[in-house]
Amino acid sequence: MPGIDDVIAAETVLSDVDGANGRLIVRGLPVEELARNGTAESVAHLLFEGFFPDLPDERGLARAIGTARRHAFQRLEPHLPAIAALSPVEALRAGLSFIPDGDDLYTALMLSGAAAVLTPAIIRFNGGQQAIAPDPKIGQSADMIRMTSGAPASQAEERALNAYLATVSEHGLNASTFAARIAASTKAGLGSAVIAGLSALKGPLHGGAPGPVLDMLHEIGEASRAEAWLIQALARGDRLMGFGHRIYKVRDPRADALKSAVKALARAGGAPNRLTLAEAVEQAALDILHKTKPNRPLETNVEFYTAVLLDALGFPADSFTSIFATARIIGWIAHAREQEMNGRLIRPQSRYVGPVPKQAA
Repeated sequence: MPGIDDVIAAETVLSDVDGANGRLIVRGLPVEELARNGTAESVAHLLFEGFFPDLPDERGLARAIGTARRHAFQRLEPHLPAIAALSPVEALRAGLSFIPDGDDLYTALMLSGAAAVLTPAIIRFNGGQQAIAPDPKIGQSADMIRMTSGAPASQAEERALNAYLATVSEHGLNASTFAARIAASTKAGLGSAVIAGLSALKGPLHGGAPGPVLDMLHEIGEASRAEAWLIQALARGDRLMGFGHRIYKVRDPRADALKSAVKALARAGGAPNRLTLAEAVEQAALDILHKTKPNRPLETNVEFYTAVLLDALGFPADSFTSIFATARIIGWIAHAREQEMNGRLIRPQSRYVGPVPKQAA
């Protein structure tokens, strides 16, 4: 089918996705390093650098992001009862629309802060609990866990969520990022670009797959059942969620980065049983896929260990796409600013293949 695969639509300083060799570089740093050492705040500074003239140093930006969470919560709290009736990702999209649609650093921080407070608030509303106001003095990952569970995050939990947010913050010109850049090319504003990106991410072919991974793990239940369950699923023609990627022809490097984060969390006492099951299912699936589909590159992708990690941190499956968006928003904003600075409207051509008027006799 006609498409734009392999068409270069932008030049960017933000990331290099090497699908042939299974590498992801974000502003000169391998994704594995970001996962080990990065935080939501440090990666925001990395991605925003050069795009905002008033960007403070990393410590100052961390304080500003904390303040933005508080301001965003104050703006959004009156609207929470109305948007809580929506699904978490739709509530996030509705909530972001209340943020003024500027192009400056304040807008960027408010969008990031709004996402971080909205998802925990909606989770609590759906559980019959009141939203918890953010604490601007702690990191974004720790605060998201605290606002969701009502209890302080452990160091291991904070490190695990930071690893996730850092790992998935930026990934080249994927569908949602391209949508964000298209909106930004019209000078619509950062809020419009972010909502465009979120609307694309919402689709199950892009950011909606971690939840089904968790469904698969729950259905399998025990490591001893993995092989038989997976064989039956393939015999039905089902897709094994968490395996295969449009770009990566080898293993998705983000999968190993997140697997390491899950292992570190398990060593600290979090979710050892989940990790044991996940590793057994992963190995069984890879063995079966290599035997039954030897000509297709179906390796573990980022969604598999995303599901394991977010579940271990206590986030419900229907919130996974919203948490993904909370991480990716900083990438969308950086791409939007890069596109705006380029100043070029994205306007590709199409080839008409419909009917033509009949020639007059």
